Amino acid sequence: MTTPTQIHQEVQKDYAQLARAGVPCCSPSNTLYPLETLQDLPADIANFTAGNGDPVTPAHLLPGETVLDLGSGGGLDCFLASRQVGESGHVIGVDMTPEMIERARQAALRLDLQNVEFRLGYLEALPVEDNSVDVVISNCVINLSPDKPQVLRQVFRVLKPGGRISISDTVTNRPVSEERRKDMQDWCGCTSGALPLDEYTEELRKAGFVAIQFQPNLDLANQALENGLVQAPEWITIDQIKTDLLDWQACDRSIFLPHLISARKPG
Repeated sequence: MTTPTQIHQEVQKDYAQLARAGVPCCSPSNTLYPLETLQDLPADIANFTAGNGDPVTPAHLLPGETVLDLGSGGGLDCFLASRQVGESGHVIGVDMTPEMIERARQAALRLDLQNVEFRLGYLEALPVEDNSVDVVISNCVINLSPDKPQVLRQVFRVLKPGGRISISDTVTNRPVSEERRKDMQDWCGCTSGALPLDEYTEELRKAGFVAIQFQPNLDLANQALENGLVQAPEWITIDQIKTDLLDWQACDRSIFLPHLISARKPG
């Protein structure tokens, strides 16, 4: 893919503004990760994230592994991954927004990390060699792509046989309406582009993945509700939303929920 779509352009513009402002999109402090993984990082690096979860900790990265971060943003997940893979490992961050790439590169220099690099590119055409990556991570980015099947095919291509994914992404319980899919503000806010659970699972299967698992992050969703980070309609209470989350797939209205997604490429 060489020509960006309107969705790419709108998302790129939105996240370029975040990079220039130097503030996260959801909360001024980062509560997504175990505190001990962040405490020795400068605050402006540790707190700069547009993610909706922690894909690094459950990836169980090993020394010497090569890791690819899809939509690496300011680089936080890459920096956390670099510690786990060590000097013998390698971490690649790919992002389509030049401002994010520059911010991440400057942060890597400040941290004096030698095993991390950042590449400008689209997820639908990853600038990464075939069969070269042990683990692919991503944090609330795949939902932003207008062509998710192509992204998943690219992920499968670059993974080594037996390679695995650890992805935090927004998943919904029912198809998003065509009208809402045209709302660029909602798309940039990680809702309009979300896939239903069944469709996401099927696209991973069609790309070739096995051992596919989805784990809803109910704790994070409830935390966001309690901290006022979710705009609830006037006709529904926060307590009712929390009740709906317990059986979110059966709810008769759309629910968007962060999930940890894992799968692997057959060995």
